[in-house]
Amino acid sequence: QAQLVESGGGLVQPGGSLSLSCVASGSIFRIKDMGWYRQAPGKQRELVASIASGGSAKYADSVKGRFTISRDNDKNTVYLQMNSLKSEETAVYYCNAVTVNKTGEYDLWGQGTQVTVSS
Repeated sequence: QAQLVESGGGLVQPGGSLSLSCVASGSIFRIKDMGWYRQAPGKQRELVASIASGGSAKYADSVKGRFTISRDNDKNTVYLQMNSLKSEETAVYYCNAVTVNKTGEYDLWGQGTQVTVSS
């Protein structure tokens, strides 16, 4: 019954900012890596940023210097601060969590939140 719930998407002008959040809830023993992916129409889903449980973060080259991923382990929440947004970054943004239970590791995916960058 574990799930990820995303929020924060919406419409923003080019050059603007948005902050996304994703909360994991339900029966979760432990969360390892968390990340944000995005998928634009007609394109493959791509990794935007990921963060390990200890806080080490990685970013796609296209977003380095503009996006910041963070997490609050006590709240089982991952965030994505997006600055200087570009129109080509319009996409559905999905959060992901690698979770652990007593039988093994499993991926959880959020439902996705739409980010539209347009003037």
